[in-house]
Parts: sequence; structure tokens; C-alpha cells
Amino acid sequence: MVSVGTVVWLSSELMFFAGLFAMYFTLRSTSGEMWAEETAKLNFPFALANTIVLVASSFTCQMGVFAAERLQPRKTGGAFQFSRWGMNEWFTLTFLMGAFFVAGQATEYAMLVSEHVSLSSNAYGSAFYMTTGFHGLHVIGGLVAFLLIMGRSFAAKKFGHFEATSAIVTSYYWHFVDVVWIGLFLVIYVLK
Repeated sequence: MVSVGTVVWLSSELMFFAGLFAMYFTLRSTSGEMWAEETAKLNFPFALANTIVLVASSFTCQMGVFAAERLQPRKTGGAFQFSRWGMNEWFTLTFLMGAFFVAGQATEYAMLVSEHVSLSSNAYGSAFYMTTGFHGLHVIGGLVAFLLIMGRSFAAKKFGHFEATSAIVTSYYWHFVDVVWIGLFLVIYVLK
């Protein structure tokens, strides 16, 4: 039931992001010259590197899920024996990569503000910050979920299917956030 509930909830989140995409495209279609001028201020290589980190975090997250499905919360070997890592090690790495992404977004925001692109500067600024900002909030929500899942694994007397299911549904959310970012990245940075 938890998996089904998570998928239904993610469907509602998909509708929310569809609304943000619609807003972005509508404003873009009515302000072509401004869009061309403002998108020239974006740092594509920086955003691409940040995107690669976030997409890679989906793979580390899935490795954590595989460990949870084996009912292995912690590593059974050395720190660099990746094949013996447990859910907590993979989720910690995923958390760090997600935190790196959020820090990268904050850095990009600071760079754009120095270029006079802010939430209230024009339609482009509003669309950019609303779409990427709401995505960033979702990433932060995922980071909190990882902390809760790892905390629950330490608090559990025995790591069982309940804890594994929680890890699995958290991965659904994380993969969803990554796929949404790929869409946002393509729309904002590639389709200038």
C-alpha cells in the first residue's frame, strides 16, 4: 500500500511540475527577445556538471535500494569495498551528492543575481526561479527523507521489510526528482 500511495502522490507532483512547465513555456512564447538575452547569462558548463552529479545520485540511490532489499543496512567490508556497502553508505553518498546539487543551485542563483537576474527582475527571472526553486525544495525534501530512513535503520532493533519498503519508496521520490530535473535542464539550459 505504501508503494501505491507514493506513486499516486508522485502523480500529483507531476501535475504540479506540469503547471510550472506550462507557465515557463507561456512566458517564453510571449517574451522571445528577453528570453534570448537572459538565457545568455546562464552558465551551461556549471549547470551540466551539477546535473551530472544529481543524475549520478540516482544510481547511488538505487544501489542503496538493492542493499535494503538484501536487508543489509550497513557495510560488511572495508570502506572502499563498494560491493559490500549497505543501504546507509549508499544513501549517505546519495545525500552528499544531493547536497552538492543544492549548493550548486545556490551558487548559480548568486551568479545570476550578480547579473541582475532575480525573482522580481522580469518574467524570465520569475519563471527561472520558480521552476528551479520548487525543484530545489523537492531535492531538500528528499535529503530530509534520506536522513529519516538512515535514522530509522539505526533505531530499528532488526532491519526488516518495513525499513526496506521505506527505502524503496524514498528512491521512487528521488528518481522522480531527478527525472524532473532532466526535463528542466533540457528546457532551461539546452532549448535556449
